[in-house]
Amino acid sequence: MPELPEVETIRKTLRQLVLNKTIKEVSVFWPKMIKQPDDVEIFKQMLEGQTILEIGRKGKFLLFELTDYILVSHLRMEGKYGVFNEKESVLKHTHVVFHFTDGHELRYNDVRKFGTMHLFEKGEELTNKPLSQIGPDPFEESFHFDTFYEKVKKSERAIKNILLDQTVIAGLGNIYVDETLYKAGIHPLRKGNSLSKEEAERIQRYATETLAEAVEQGGTTIRSYVNSQGQIGMFQQQLFVYGQENKPCKNCGSPIEKMKVNGRGTHLCLTCQK
Repeated sequence: MPELPEVETIRKTLRQLVLNKTIKEVSVFWPKMIKQPDDVEIFKQMLEGQTILEIGRKGKFLLFELTDYILVSHLRMEGKYGVFNEKESVLKHTHVVFHFTDGHELRYNDVRKFGTMHLFEKGEELTNKPLSQIGPDPFEESFHFDTFYEKVKKSERAIKNILLDQTVIAGLGNIYVDETLYKAGIHPLRKGNSLSKEEAERIQRYATETLAEAVEQGGTTIRSYVNSQGQIGMFQQQLFVYGQENKPCKNCGSPIEKMKVNGRGTHLCLTCQK
């Protein structure tokens, strides 16, 4: 699943490709992706004549700011956007097409069909699902340590599960949680209420730093992730534990282990993360 750095890279790329383009019409080939409004024909009608003014992001969600509306898009497992000339053949698994007045098209492709789209009047996107349910983005000013630490200290869950909870922090996924906990020297099974303030501060600091480094590298290419211009992310070259099973730890030389935490594959160094 694309995580915050991958979605941020896609956002930056799409800004270069579709900003200020006006939607002539919309084709929807998999109606179940459209969650708001629940009538696909109304969704298509609302988008006609709308111009893309800006593209934002909250956590793993893309926010297309239009003339009158905000389109909230989640890529889920395999979602991808691409910009094409209208004469180019439509690829298999393309489910939504935004036809622009200049002859280009923004196409949404999703092999697993898990992606979602919500269309809201401006100002309503943050007070309604899905955005109303997620916590602060690590790059937002609202990501305060005191609030984060309060949520951690109240929980008996494993810290990995807490960090994967999008209501606590928006945008962290499996890759970057493993990397964050390694850098912070925290075992992923440690309970939240067992962590000291200093340990929680390390987690918050390294979560933000790791995400910022990954954004700078264009994200991490695991399996099929590419940005909207077909370029791969390069952060995988800097991974310390994720996908490094049996390789020596870059800090102590011990082999990187893999275990399951709540069903999720988890990578760690048992020497550095006791």
